[in-house]
Amino acid sequence: KIVAAVAKTFICIADGSKLVPVLGAFPLPVEVIPMARSHVARQLVKLGGDPVYREGVVTDNGNVILDVYNLQITNPVELEAQINAIVGVVTNGLFAARPADLLLLGTAEGVKSLKAE
Repeated sequence: KIVAAVAKTFICIADGSKLVPVLGAFPLPVEVIPMARSHVARQLVKLGGDPVYREGVVTDNGNVILDVYNLQITNPVELEAQINAIVGVVTNGLFAARPADLLLLGTAEGVKSLKAE
């Protein structure tokens, strides 16, 4: 997110399967300070998610990841802010506050380009 925030043009590269009509089909990763894991998990449940601790994974900053399943993400900007406001959350996998200017999707037919509206 730091690179996206300072980039003049933010280009996101993803697998074509990630393009869905409503976000939430895939688990949302949330980076969490280890001592806050239980608290953050309870708050994510209140937001409608089903957080699962990603065992054996520690981030470069020494934090842990909760993968949040079953979220219906209809307002990604609001949800990104709500999750980031939870005490103990470092960041999450939504890039709604700074969306990509260009999305490159890898498909079986080749690369599909989508520009921001």
